[in-house]
Amino acid sequence: MSRNMTSDMKKEATAEPILKMEEVSKAFGGVKALENVSVEVYPGDILGIIGPNGSGKTTIVNSITGFIKPTSGRVYFKKKDITGMEPHKIADMGVTRTFQIMRPYYSLPAYKNLVIPLFSPRAKRTGGWRGGGRLGDRQTVAIDILEEIGFERESYIPFKKASTLPTGYLKRLELARCLALQPEIIICDEVFSGLSMSEIASMVPLIERIQDDGITIIMIEHRLRELFQVANRVMVMNFGKKLIEGTPSKVMEDKQVKEAYFGSEEVEEVMTYA
Repeated sequence: MSRNMTSDMKKEATAEPILKMEEVSKAFGGVKALENVSVEVYPGDILGIIGPNGSGKTTIVNSITGFIKPTSGRVYFKKKDITGMEPHKIADMGVTRTFQIMRPYYSLPAYKNLVIPLFSPRAKRTGGWRGGGRLGDRQTVAIDILEEIGFERESYIPFKKASTLPTGYLKRLELARCLALQPEIIICDEVFSGLSMSEIASMVPLIERIQDDGITIIMIEHRLRELFQVANRVMVMNFGKKLIEGTPSKVMEDKQVKEAYFGSEEVEEVMTYA
């Protein structure tokens, strides 16, 4: 049984979305960045959001996580209206995100980037730094989490300043900071961007492992082959509107998607992985 089929079965059993956007619009002056976008995300989903630059993908993420307030429409997390709520309050509820342009504390060692969220109200409330069978002080737990997402525990890398780390480690550090908050949802903004093929190959099973741990994932991604390996649903954006939503194969068979985004050769190549 495929991972996608398993996720779909979970969704059918759950029936209630964990995250919901209803007719969300956002205008910046006279420019409509989003126009009446609706989507439901179910526990255990890996939802991919694709589309060209300027199609509204990041505006969706910013609307969900409180970095911008929608002009109209509502966003719900576990039936609670979080529209326009401050980002730290949304994160405290369990909705976390990575950033396409990484935002670590560059002057701190990698592990101390995790010690900070491990002191957060959510981590204290949920027992995050003692949860999941983890024991020890926050520094030990921070290094445990880094090891889980691909840092070599016996190396000096967890103790290096974030400013000295290459892109591959910084991408993993972004995920680790999310995991330190014991999230229910992680929104990944271009997590494969800037990585080598070998780094991407090791990132794919990491995403799958996070899903297996019960965390729902939303991925904005341009690397479609890799995205389609893990996503069970894909939403296509264009000029602030949702074009189509469905399985990767359904999306790639859509005539509008083919005409709007891809040359015929690329469609055939990506379809091999859908």
